[in-house]
Amino acid sequence: MTSSQPHTNQPQPAGLNKKTSAILSYVLGWLTGVIFLFVGKHDPDVKFHAAQSIVFFGAVWVINIVLSIAGSLLGALGIIFSLAGLALSIFTLVVWIMAMVRVNSTGGARVELPLVGKFTAPYADRLADSVK
Repeated sequence: MTSSQPHTNQPQPAGLNKKTSAILSYVLGWLTGVIFLFVGKHDPDVKFHAAQSIVFFGAVWVINIVLSIAGSLLGALGIIFSLAGLALSIFTLVVWIMAMVRVNSTGGARVELPLVGKFTAPYADRLADSVK
């Protein structure tokens, strides 16, 4: 778990506090990540959570599409890809819930996603820094 600054609950431009903005950046996956990347552009922690949401859930979305296409092309062997897609969906649900719970408990401070945070954090920082 990394934290960039002491938690302050200053209102964001949309009238939401830091904690609420950080949680909402995960609610609909990469879609709300994109929204809060721009809405929370003045708070580096909200930008981090939004960017991390985009990176993680965007990657999951792409992997699910690849698994679906591969599964449909392989006929009977496609069951393996379907099971992999099911496992990925369960993993994603667990990470999604854990992300919102951990962000809630830290008041919106930077928290890397469990298991995947160390892989997404460098990209999330670059994506967050690209929005001015």
